[in-house]
Amino acid sequence: MTEITESYVAENVKNILSKPLENYSSKEACKFALSIIDLTTLEGSDTDKKVIDLCTKAKSFCEKGKDIPNVAAVCVYPPFVKIAKQQLKETNINVASVAGAFPSGQSPIEVKLAEIKYAIDEGADEIDMVISRGKFLEGKYDEVSDEIFKIKKVCGNVHLKVILETGELLTPANIRKASDMAIEAGGDFIKTSTGKINPAATPEAVFVMLEAIKDHYKKTGKKIGIKPAGGISNVNSAMNYLKLVNAVLGKEWMNPHLFRLGASRFADAVLEEILK
Repeated sequence: MTEITESYVAENVKNILSKPLENYSSKEACKFALSIIDLTTLEGSDTDKKVIDLCTKAKSFCEKGKDIPNVAAVCVYPPFVKIAKQQLKETNINVASVAGAFPSGQSPIEVKLAEIKYAIDEGADEIDMVISRGKFLEGKYDEVSDEIFKIKKVCGNVHLKVILETGELLTPANIRKASDMAIEAGGDFIKTSTGKINPAATPEAVFVMLEAIKDHYKKTGKKIGIKPAGGISNVNSAMNYLKLVNAVLGKEWMNPHLFRLGASRFADAVLEEILK
């Protein structure tokens, strides 16, 4: 494995982002970006009405024009999963739920497992968990890995996205180690951020995560998904992530089953670009 240094990451990211996105016109790229969004509301002020309005928005994109897709999922806190599921029942839009002491990760594993089971029982199709960064930074890697393993066991066939909170991991080497751990412990996706701290998603962090996915695929033949999330508010920043995934992993990853964008504001911007 290549040594993961800041200069190595920066050089590769600069090279990839300097080139155009291959195999997509500008409008096709925007439509694809819309189709992989997890439309998100994760605020303490969330209400039933806010979630219903978000679901109404999520299933309305296809009505805006020919060949405009809806988003991939709506992501909410566990108490709103049932409402979201009801609102989206006649669509192909998934319901994702953050669970397991989001966003801090600072709860006993028994509490995390109970919350995740609750969200699944309420109808969640996907779970977005966050690793215990404090334990990771203390070097308690086995504990972090064991938590992910136990959470995936509770999830069963429900897709598990493992949030690394890359902005708190401090170095590319730590991001790579956390990525490898999350994948090996059973995560179906690895995700950058909760969106609650800065920096959230960055091209550099995502590049490191993509290399971990690529190496795992070469070794095992198993495809792991990627989800940049946090701070993606305009079309240009989203296109950077499309370029990275396309360049590092290739066209096989360019679909909602293996690639998501976590966003709350970006969907409107990309729709506006499609309708121009």
